[in-house]
Amino acid sequence: MNKSMLAVGIILLGIIALLLFNVINNLNTGGELDYYLLKETTTAAMNDAVDVNYIRRNGVVRMDKEKFVENFLRRFADGVDNTRSYDIKFYDINEVPPKVSIAVNSDTVLSFDEQSAQINTRISSIIETNNIGDPVVEKALKDPNDDLGKAIGKRATD
Repeated sequence: MNKSMLAVGIILLGIIALLLFNVINNLNTGGELDYYLLKETTTAAMNDAVDVNYIRRNGVVRMDKEKFVENFLRRFADGVDNTRSYDIKFYDINEVPPKVSIAVNSDTVLSFDEQSAQINTRISSIIETNNIGDPVVEKALKDPNDDLGKAIGKRATD
């Protein structure tokens, strides 16, 4: 009787260990997948939302907020895991210069009725440009009457 109870105990301990490993693995891979999905989706949606006509007219990069949110949600919905629920929050969206801050909370395997363990992922992204060689920007920088070509302030010389 003693050896049979020991065998049952070892089997139960093995099952609990396997469940624990499964939960930890899900938490780690879920967080990594959420991060890369959020990063790639944000970058692609920002590039899609860039207003090319505004750049050609003014020489400054501008992103359309509504187009960004629409593209982001569509792309994110295409790449998510259907077994988990996601809570997406947009904290900061600037059109000029293009900048976004997004947080995504997703449930893990440990989700029960009201209580759940969540993976929290936040990212802030900007579009950086190098306008050297762009004829619109070069012309505006050389024109002293253009707002883009005006100096921000005088620097004290030593």
